[in-house]
Amino acid sequence: MALLRWSNGIVYDPRNGVDGWVRDLWARDGKIISPPPAGTSADRTFDLTGLVVMPGGVDMHAHIAGPKVNVARKFRPEDRRDSPPFHRTDLLRSGTTGSTPTTFVTGYLYAGLGYTTVFDAAIPPLGARHTLEEFHDTPAIDKGFFVLVGNNHYAMRQIASGERDRLRAFCAWLLNSTRGYALKIVNPGGVEVWKQGSNSLAHLDDIVPGFNTSPRAIVREIARTADELRLPHAAHIHCNQLGIPGNWTTTLATMQAIEGHRGHFTHIQFHSYGGGPDDQGTFCSKVPPLAEYVNSHPNITVDVGQVVFGETTSMTGDGPLGHYLHKVTGRKWFNSDTECEGGCGIVPITYQEKSFVHSLQWAIGLEWYLLVKNPWQIAMSTDHPNGGAFVAYPEIIALLMSRDYRREVLKRLPARVLERGTLADLDREYTLAEIAIITRAAPAKMLGLPHKGHLGVGADADIAVYTPSQNHREMFELPRYVFKAGELIVEQGEIRKVPFGPIICTEPKYDVGAVPHIRDWFEKSYSMSFNNYPVGPEYLAQGTVPV
Repeated sequence: MALLRWSNGIVYDPRNGVDGWVRDLWARDGKIISPPPAGTSADRTFDLTGLVVMPGGVDMHAHIAGPKVNVARKFRPEDRRDSPPFHRTDLLRSGTTGSTPTTFVTGYLYAGLGYTTVFDAAIPPLGARHTLEEFHDTPAIDKGFFVLVGNNHYAMRQIASGERDRLRAFCAWLLNSTRGYALKIVNPGGVEVWKQGSNSLAHLDDIVPGFNTSPRAIVREIARTADELRLPHAAHIHCNQLGIPGNWTTTLATMQAIEGHRGHFTHIQFHSYGGGPDDQGTFCSKVPPLAEYVNSHPNITVDVGQVVFGETTSMTGDGPLGHYLHKVTGRKWFNSDTECEGGCGIVPITYQEKSFVHSLQWAIGLEWYLLVKNPWQIAMSTDHPNGGAFVAYPEIIALLMSRDYRREVLKRLPARVLERGTLADLDREYTLAEIAIITRAAPAKMLGLPHKGHLGVGADADIAVYTPSQNHREMFELPRYVFKAGELIVEQGEIRKVPFGPIICTEPKYDVGAVPHIRDWFEKSYSMSFNNYPVGPEYLAQGTVPV
């Protein structure tokens, strides 16, 4: 393949300690290589003089494929009618945008922001085949998904019985068979309780009827299993009581429940509320004590789930949450029970500046970014599309980099927001290096992807190039260039090439056959063998890193 050179760019590569240095980058066969001997001529050179250079963006928590995303696309025709379409050209496929873009448009829009790797955060094992088909249809980005296990009947039974060997073997089989990347917990035990006709579990030690286990035990044992399997990514945890005032105590208890194992706590903004569950008048931020705990526990990482004002769609594997939002908002609601595995809830939502609750949610997300001291422990997310669409990332960057801009927005919000949170008192402003960490280097590190999120030797030549500007939103909305595996795919907002990146899966470090009959039993229960499902090598890549 051609020898490529990017010359004189202002490079931000935090993983390798490069902080705004002017330097050249070289690549061959889609990978960054060491600079060749002096005098070597590149087959193609891109002059990046005066331009900011970063690794391709990594979104570690989004909802872009699978059963619930497709239901949301059909469930909300008004969302699609009111959003500009993507027209077919000689290069591009047509599609719709809105809060749940179609597969092709999802790839185009991510690439247009400089993002090259995206993970879907919650796929039931029974939906894995469908998800792989959609990934096959999603261009320009590498992608992977997390497999739901937090309400899985077999997993809960093994946890209750103390059968850690069986639990490890089951989780290893599940990841191998589905081509999943990590283990995902959603409202552990709570979804199952709600499916049985009861309210969601109120406390971490409540027992799941019929399974003799608790949310605390589920979180502890899945976190332990992820570490014992030496998975590259920690257990990915969506705590109980999402969105409920007063839920911060449950979140803190869940962080403590992993007992020193690795744990990634996702869309943490939605889990950081004080007040009483039946009194919105007491609703307030509880980010400071939670951020203090994260700051003192390096085994914990978070992504934010930032709320962005505007129209979007709430979709989640947390069925009871979907019903709760339906009751609160009065808007239409879809629910689906995935037998033995999880649930799903979908509700349209409009985040409004005039709403005290929505405005405080917006402020709470920003508090998380500003109160976590180590940017390597926090990743940018909107929990797309739950807090807002991923296309809002440039707006979030602008808010983080400008104290004055945050305060301008605060002036438009209900006065109580200032009283119930700490955002107005926070002066911190992110640097470009810190933006490169939370949007690229940190999520890649959290995911355990050695070839992503940096520009050192051996990394994928995924490169985003931006024109410096004091208007940071405009700067990050329109990259000057985006390269995927060394190929120029976006130039000044125009898509030039549409490659199809691989699916990123993992290989658990455990012998699935160590527990007799588990594979045969589970495949018989599901009446299928996922391993016989054809996924060509062009769509399959390995991303395993020992812990």
